[in-house]
Amino acid sequence: GTPIINQPESAILGTGPITDRPVVREGEIVIRPIMTYSFTFDHRVIDGAPASLFMSRLAALIENPLLLLC
Repeated sequence: GTPIINQPESAILGTGPITDRPVVREGEIVIRPIMTYSFTFDHRVIDGAPASLFMSRLAALIENPLLLLC
């Protein structure tokens, strides 16, 4: 589901369960654990561009936790 902002929040991140799903890697269909997440934010407080950068960075950190050491 999509998380709902409650006042006085300006944004909320929601995560779904990690499930095995088929994905294409190097031209082959393989099973990988996939986690869904969604970010709901108030456009009056946060512009879409920084929110998108946040989501991209979050995905990179989740996929490669060693980036947290940099």
